[in-house]
Amino acid sequence: MKKLILTLLVAACASTVSANPAIDPREPPVIVEEATASAMTALNERREEFAADPGALREMINRDMLPLIDTEYSARLILGRAGRDATKEQLDAFAGAMSDHLLARYADGLLRFNAEEQIDILPLKGQNSEKLTRVRTRFMLENGSQVPVDFAFRKTDLGWKAFDVTIEGISYVMTYRNQIGPLVASKGIDQVTRDIREGNIVLEE
Repeated sequence: MKKLILTLLVAACASTVSANPAIDPREPPVIVEEATASAMTALNERREEFAADPGALREMINRDMLPLIDTEYSARLILGRAGRDATKEQLDAFAGAMSDHLLARYADGLLRFNAEEQIDILPLKGQNSEKLTRVRTRFMLENGSQVPVDFAFRKTDLGWKAFDVTIEGISYVMTYRNQIGPLVASKGIDQVTRDIREGNIVLEE
């Protein structure tokens, strides 16, 4: 279920944004609310198409997700100290490899998501700023239980962008940093990037 939630939310965070790099004036809670509704609609209307052609689903997510995800900043956080000497080209290659890995791993799971389940967006609370604003959500399951899923946003020149997702207290960024950091330190970022693209590294959620 966690994989399906992450799949939905990654798709949802991107499904309402144009491919053109324009400034998005919306605040983080509005982005999550509108994008979630759009993702639900797309899933309901195109479920049979996606089931027959999973590549179409991957293409849709890949096309729509990037404008709302700060992939470079997320990649830097995942690499941590191991990537502090990486060049812009190395960082871009690593960020692309991670994005492709996540799409390939999670996109198919979206087809098994029950569109009758809902996401409640909670009011903002705590210390929020342009460097970090958290949007707290609760994923309502069929059995009545709730799964807390929180988005971390930061303000960029193109508007607010998400850079981390925390599911039941487990951060996507920290989970992958703990696995990838030691590999980059021992093998180098170029080799780790190649290994991710070639499927030679098994990353756990």
